[in-house]
Amino acid sequence: MPKCSAVLIIACGALAREIVALVRANRWQHMTVQCLPAEWHNTPDKIPDGVRDKIRAARGRFARIFVAYADCGTGGQLDQVLKEEGVERIPGAHCYEFFAGAKTFAELSDAEPGTFYLTDFLAQHFDRLIYRGLGLDRHPQLMPEYFGNYRKLVYLAQIEEPRLVAKAREAAKYLGLEFEYRFSGYGDLTRALADLNAKTATWPS
Repeated sequence: MPKCSAVLIIACGALAREIVALVRANRWQHMTVQCLPAEWHNTPDKIPDGVRDKIRAARGRFARIFVAYADCGTGGQLDQVLKEEGVERIPGAHCYEFFAGAKTFAELSDAEPGTFYLTDFLAQHFDRLIYRGLGLDRHPQLMPEYFGNYRKLVYLAQIEEPRLVAKAREAAKYLGLEFEYRFSGYGDLTRALADLNAKTATWPS
């Protein structure tokens, strides 16, 4: 049987680097991270069943399970799975909200509803996940259908990396969008994992 302090974090692959960095920096050695494919950003209907499978496979091996996904376009289906399984997730509609912080994200959305967001991961993998992932390399005529209602691209940076800023700026140019850079750091992700660690400390041994 696992020790009561053993925690599994089931995470979106797009958050793997940030979560692992936080776990290592804070020496949360009782936390294990398992990720699902980042490509599911483009097919969010796969997320609820994928998370459920991970949860059920972990039962009996971990004392607690936490899900590092927001709703991520599942339309409440992920929350229904988590309710049935008795597992909590990080708050928010998507990673852009918890990286920026709910208040800042609301302000950004109010200022320009037609905003497309990038994180470090999406800036790094724009070609794979957006350009090729959405089929724009094969069907460029789809560009107006996907991006015709957008006016701005906001890059929410987790780390200060000029190479990623350049890639994000290039993505905005390709999409024909105004570019804005914002350094968000890890935002509410840090708070969510710190709260999880604090709860872990109160569990009976």
